Amino acid sequence: MTEAQELEQLRQSIDSIDRQIQELINQRARCAQQVAEVKERYAAPGEQVVFYRPEREAQVLRSVMERNEGPLSGEGMARLFREIMSQCLALEEPLNVAFLGPEGTFTQQATVKHFGHSVQCKSQVSIADVFREVESGSANYGVVPVENSTEGVVTHTLDSFFDSNLHVCGEVTLRIHHHLMSQGDGASIKRIYSHSQSLGQCRRWLDQHFPNAERIAVNSNADAALRASQEADCAAIAGEVAADLYQLNLLHSNIEDRPDNTTRFLIVGRQLTTPSGDDKTSIMVSSRNQPGALYQVLAPFHEAGISLTRIETRPARSGTWNYAFFIDFEGHCEDPDINPVLERLQQLASDYKWLGSYPKAVL
Repeated sequence: MTEAQELEQLRQSIDSIDRQIQELINQRARCAQQVAEVKERYAAPGEQVVFYRPEREAQVLRSVMERNEGPLSGEGMARLFREIMSQCLALEEPLNVAFLGPEGTFTQQATVKHFGHSVQCKSQVSIADVFREVESGSANYGVVPVENSTEGVVTHTLDSFFDSNLHVCGEVTLRIHHHLMSQGDGASIKRIYSHSQSLGQCRRWLDQHFPNAERIAVNSNADAALRASQEADCAAIAGEVAADLYQLNLLHSNIEDRPDNTTRFLIVGRQLTTPSGDDKTSIMVSSRNQPGALYQVLAPFHEAGISLTRIETRPARSGTWNYAFFIDFEGHCEDPDINPVLERLQQLASDYKWLGSYPKAVL
């Protein structure tokens, strides 16, 4: 058999498999439509039907990764299934998701990574605007950054929970790669625009390569790219998507100081999320400025053997020198070992707020 004959046989096999895959995907889509019909049929009068279930999607993606045998990686296979689920969900209910914009930000990338490309993204000017869009019902969900592995917590996101009744419905992590971009060749850069977090994540690189350039913090990296597209003698630090969007030249790639630079984003919404089997819970606890205040908050977790994944302190709204602790820990509020801890915290704290229980990031 010749090379051409062997290749032709393999291509015919691929074509046959493609037809089978296409038919199976359409079968799945028809099942998704039937799920929507069943939910609507059994919904009580006036009840809002919930089509998107974060815990269900997390369970499906985990199963995909667990049973994957290669040669595709488990994560690669899960991303394919994420897009299939995104398309199927759009047949049930197109999701509107507000994100911290403008277009081209890492938050938009995180939105697409979590919901797939079939989601309808709504760019917002600020984190507060994202919360308002979801609270008003104009968006089903919102996506906001909450912490970076290099620069730490995003305080505006934490502070938004003080006055909001939204819940955390999910999380997504995104490996962040920063690029320096400009209209020209970068020979005479006098100003560098970027978000304050990004400037901090590239501080050492900038000190070494552009020590005399003025560093100007703006609302977002996409805004920085827009400015760089309009001004001479300046550059922006942003993602590759922003360079394409604003037609800028990539001068230097991957300029972040740490190669493992990662940002965590929260999915906020109005619905509650049931256990998925591998969850986190976020709470906010306020205590008075007194000896042992932090110990009283943390002791119940230690005694119950519950692992904390993050703790942050912010000034409380209840008075000067009072503080609120934002705590993330493993487990769901409905888990039998978690519920007693939360009840005890409500008794100990001067103020307590449950922010949400949600699936851990899968991808």
